[in-house]
Amino acid sequence: MLDALNHKVFGVVKEVASETGVKAYVVGGYVRDLFLKRISKDVDFTVIGDGIDFATEVAHKLGESANVNVFKNFGTAMIASGDWDIEFVGARKESYQSESRKPIVTTGSFEDDLSRRDFTINALAISMNESDFGQLIDLYRGIEDLNNGIIKTPLAPGITFSDDPLRMMRAIRFAAQLNFKLHPETFIGIQENASRINIVSIERISDELNKIILSPKPSIGFKLLMDTGLLALIFPEMQLLLGVDTINGLSHKDNFYHTIQVLDNLCQESDDLWLRWSAILHDIAKPQTKRFISGEGWTFHGHEDKGSRMVKGIFKRLKLPLNEKLKFVEKIVLLHLRPIVLSQEIVTDSAVRRLIFDAGEDIDSLMKLCRADITTKSEFKVLKFLKNLKVVADKIKDVEERDRVRNWQPPIDGLQIMEIFGIQAGREIGVLKNALREAILDGEIKNDYDEALKFLKHEGDKIGLKSVAN
Repeated sequence: MLDALNHKVFGVVKEVASETGVKAYVVGGYVRDLFLKRISKDVDFTVIGDGIDFATEVAHKLGESANVNVFKNFGTAMIASGDWDIEFVGARKESYQSESRKPIVTTGSFEDDLSRRDFTINALAISMNESDFGQLIDLYRGIEDLNNGIIKTPLAPGITFSDDPLRMMRAIRFAAQLNFKLHPETFIGIQENASRINIVSIERISDELNKIILSPKPSIGFKLLMDTGLLALIFPEMQLLLGVDTINGLSHKDNFYHTIQVLDNLCQESDDLWLRWSAILHDIAKPQTKRFISGEGWTFHGHEDKGSRMVKGIFKRLKLPLNEKLKFVEKIVLLHLRPIVLSQEIVTDSAVRRLIFDAGEDIDSLMKLCRADITTKSEFKVLKFLKNLKVVADKIKDVEERDRVRNWQPPIDGLQIMEIFGIQAGREIGVLKNALREAILDGEIKNDYDEALKFLKHEGDKIGLKSVAN
């Protein structure tokens, strides 16, 4: 720990504390991460006095006076020093009204400041004062909880979560990120206060949800969200995946547990947030498309199409980006069955061309999701499905190298068609463009200009158009 405090930032803070007589402490996440042996350059300091004045003096000594951001309303100041982000705040205590999550902040003692922290593992502090520099302050047995892998609140969970309901999401996020357990009282506290999440902005909820999704094993977080009652409040569509129906002795799989297993599987191949969202949403329409057909069993026909159409509504409600990220997730959800269906049939060049054409640059991401979608417990079936998907992947590589269909652009576009036949824009242009595309995808002609021109002249003749070009 003392080695980590050798950086000049800590020396300057110690110097300013000594010169001003103001006590200062490193608190929170930086201290936690020291004990978890995680590198961090994001440091929070609590001072027993004016945090802004203290920060200004530290910045002056660091030669970073121009890089101080002051937030007077919150009594905080931030310094950017190289690749370090340093924040100073005066010790404070907070109180809340039941209908609001905006605190009434007043000056408090160092003990008050630590007690208002969200979890014991974040209520650790290290003295920056000359008399006991480097001494650990652990009023709430945070080190013990770190060693035992426990997420626990410093005060009674009801107080901590009622005061700031977002802490319930943060508790689950830390459990997922660190593979920790929620203390039983903390778990019950979330259950009892779950409805308080409704006063938190959806942007902040989604930010925590994305951090859970980006954790090494997101299923930990989603199981806790479901078990505590938070999932039904913030993401009801996913909650609907839970459960198994049985008719005539035939049951379908639990699509909630299947989905989070697919997500975990995918995390071994990709850290792309939006591909992970695609995993979460790939079966999201199964509850709406579920049917029991006598002699066939449970079916979910069209769930990929309906699921793709549900994505935008979910993204809008969760305030997720409505740009190319949305379009990517919609596309992957729509196409997620296609490679699997191909793996069960004789793989034709035509079918592969169409898949590559529809997926474009996202074909590799699509194949990653398909591999992750294999959740059977039978090792034999897993190996069989993976082998079949590899056949499809090899075929995709072969067809792409020969036909260059990915990011496919027609060798002759609409303007050129108008020139070839000497016509103005109209319905015929679309007819010829579609015919050309289908001919190339079906392998009737090669993807080059000469064959395309010959084909178009023939197709034009069929609808009464004569070429005016050589």
